[in-house]
Amino acid sequence: MNRKDLLPLEKVNQLELDEAERSRLLEYFSRLQEEEKTLSAFDTSTVEKMVHVVDMTNVLREDVSKQPLSRESLLEGAPEHTDSYWQVPRLIE
Repeated sequence: MNRKDLLPLEKVNQLELDEAERSRLLEYFSRLQEEEKTLSAFDTSTVEKMVHVVDMTNVLREDVSKQPLSRESLLEGAPEHTDSYWQVPRLIE
């Protein structure tokens, strides 16, 4: 990565970096690229690919469609209702 590549990223992310910050960021990206080269030297063809770093378990309930409350019990709390619907005051004249 160089300064020319960094400028569009600054614009997209609405950053205003000064030259010292740009230099530090470019140095950081350069170190990342070096580390990536080091890692790519290892043979990982026999290693199983990983989706998550830690095992993930869905702790949420099954998504089952049901009607938890009856329409009549919901209408009991309505100040006014018409047929099976809440009647709300008009907001726009």
